[in-house]
Amino acid sequence: QVQLVESGGGLVQAGGSLRLSCAASRSIFSMGWYRQAPGKQRELGATITNSDSTKYADSAKGRFTISRDNAKNTVYLQMNSLKPEDTAVYYCNAASIFRQEYWGQGTQVTVSS
Repeated sequence: QVQLVESGGGLVQAGGSLRLSCAASRSIFSMGWYRQAPGKQRELGATITNSDSTKYADSAKGRFTISRDNAKNTVYLQMNSLKPEDTAVYYCNAASIFRQEYWGQGTQVTVSS
């Protein structure tokens, strides 16, 4: 089992920045962030493996940067140039090399215009 603890969400004006953090209770192959806006399906934000292979949603490219500290079992999502359409609940995800998945409880990100 893997427990995930998220932090860093909040309210920010358009054009501002936030940094999300997610700490896992143990090391795991892949970690990342997905988001879900009201009335919409959950979608990919970005993921990163323990060897620093990354994947980004098109909407995140050029604005968001995902990184991880393997010693702390923690993934970070630096979000810059935030837009109102980035408003969503952001969920931390962790996946083992055997495709077991774990989810955090979510942290709210609100971007005002």
